[in-house]
Amino acid sequence: MSAIATLAALPHALPDCPNGRTALFAMRRIGGHGLTDARAAHALFTAFGEGFRRPLTLVRGLMADMAAAAAGPISIAPCCCARMTHAEAALLTILARVEVYPETARLLLADLLGIRAVDGVLASAAAVAVAFADEGRPITA
Repeated sequence: MSAIATLAALPHALPDCPNGRTALFAMRRIGGHGLTDARAAHALFTAFGEGFRRPLTLVRGLMADMAAAAAGPISIAPCCCARMTHAEAALLTILARVEVYPETARLLLADLLGIRAVDGVLASAAAVAVAFADEGRPITA
């Protein structure tokens, strides 16, 4: 793939926030390999230690909710990619803003999913953001 094609498909740099990178890795693994992916579980165990179960369960729930609610496909890159898709960047922005700017997060999520009624998925996103923050690992944009 040429550099121009790569930049078109993956226009965003990875987040500077290490917690955002952890969330992105887990979402990529779960999105690409299923809800029970062991590498996603290991990544969250490594990041959170004994408190990994809550963030893992909530990330799994968010991914399942998004897959069920989305009007079309949501593009995710393989785990090894050093850049992000528009959808991944939007999702990390949603997780970073959902607690402080819920209306902005709602609009971004509606655009991402292609639907208007996003309250259930937004609640899942808020739960993920709170779980990361409660463990001292807030996701920032």
